[in-house]
Amino acid sequence: MDNANIYSVSQLNHAAKMLLEGQLGQVWLTGEISNFSQPVSGHWYLTLKDENAQVRAAMFRLKNMRVSFRPQNGMQVLVRAAVSLYEPRGDYQLIIDAMHPAGEGLLQQQFEQLKMKLAAEGLFAQNLKKNLPHFCKTVGVVTSATGAALQDILHILKRRDPSLKVVIYPTAVQGKEATAEIVEMIELANIRQEVDVLIVGRGGGSLEDLWCFNEESVARAIFRSVIPVISAVGHEVDVTIADFVADVRAPTPSAAAELVSRNQDELLQQLHYKKQRLDMALDRIFALKAQALQEVQARLQHQHPKMRLQVQAQKTAQLEQRLYAIIQRIMEKNRYKMTALNERLAKNPLPFRVQKQAQSVEQLNVRLELALKNHLSVRQHQLANLCGKLDGLSPLKVLSRGYSIAQNAQGQALISVSQTKSGERLHTRVTDGVIISQVVEIQ
Repeated sequence: MDNANIYSVSQLNHAAKMLLEGQLGQVWLTGEISNFSQPVSGHWYLTLKDENAQVRAAMFRLKNMRVSFRPQNGMQVLVRAAVSLYEPRGDYQLIIDAMHPAGEGLLQQQFEQLKMKLAAEGLFAQNLKKNLPHFCKTVGVVTSATGAALQDILHILKRRDPSLKVVIYPTAVQGKEATAEIVEMIELANIRQEVDVLIVGRGGGSLEDLWCFNEESVARAIFRSVIPVISAVGHEVDVTIADFVADVRAPTPSAAAELVSRNQDELLQQLHYKKQRLDMALDRIFALKAQALQEVQARLQHQHPKMRLQVQAQKTAQLEQRLYAIIQRIMEKNRYKMTALNERLAKNPLPFRVQKQAQSVEQLNVRLELALKNHLSVRQHQLANLCGKLDGLSPLKVLSRGYSIAQNAQGQALISVSQTKSGERLHTRVTDGVIISQVVEIQ
């Protein structure tokens, strides 16, 4: 006996568990429920059996919360489960992941298989989905002409956007013939190219009722559609293959209608808001341009020849006043000296010399006044001549004789065609204003 091949019970059970889970993994199977129980933990424990065998099974609380029905003893179900073994007792068992009534369960299994197949082919890829148009003019609806879903869609479209056109592609949405008709209507809409978007769907129902939207041919027709497709099948909890393939999935037909329609009140509010923003922007631009214009006018006025002449005239007048004040101070000072000298001479015992000096001083004073007056007259004459010459050189005088001054965009006076170019705006100053023009040709 080789001790290396001797197992403990725990080792055997663990090895059997690893073997079961590794070899079988997840399986689908059908059977009848018996011995169903739900303790306070919330987990489900049951036995699945058929005519010849049975197996224990468990479904934990977090998984069974998603089951849409209450299991009962004697109920036929389809389950997806992992094959395992409960090591403490050595019981072979199933750990259930999903449970469906036997009829729906088979359909659900087909649903999962087709879903995986199409996903692998890339029919659900997000990068291949088309965007819905921002503003639809015409909407196509592939659904039953007598169903409540169509009435809901039409009602919402009329309420939100009465101008929106609707093209109905009538088809059965339940039964054997529905699949082929849905495919035909989607292809017809793509041939006619008369709508901007397609709504494909119907109202709620059981899994069997909605099954035509889980058919592979419908999924491929939606995928081939050049027109963007909105899937709107059943209620929000219903999910079909068409939902995965469509460019957009709407939880209900009514929601699909809201997606493609424009709420007129919202559009008016948006337009009003944008108008307000535009008005504010224009006001800001106008204020900035007005301020810039005032600054330009102020600079032009400051640089205008007439203004410069006025400034020079004011400076000349100020200089004349200062010169006259200086002469007055000099004369006053001389008078004061003369008075002091006269007083000193009056006390001098040499009256003759004093009288002679007084006469000499008086003559000098007269000569000084005449010289100062002549100098002032000459300066005034020179200033008048300079003002006349400056006025003669003023651009305004030149403009008044029919000439004009052209300036480019940089404010430079144009003396050569090389200073401008075709298309540039020019400012041409004439005697009574400015002409703004654009260079068409340079010769």
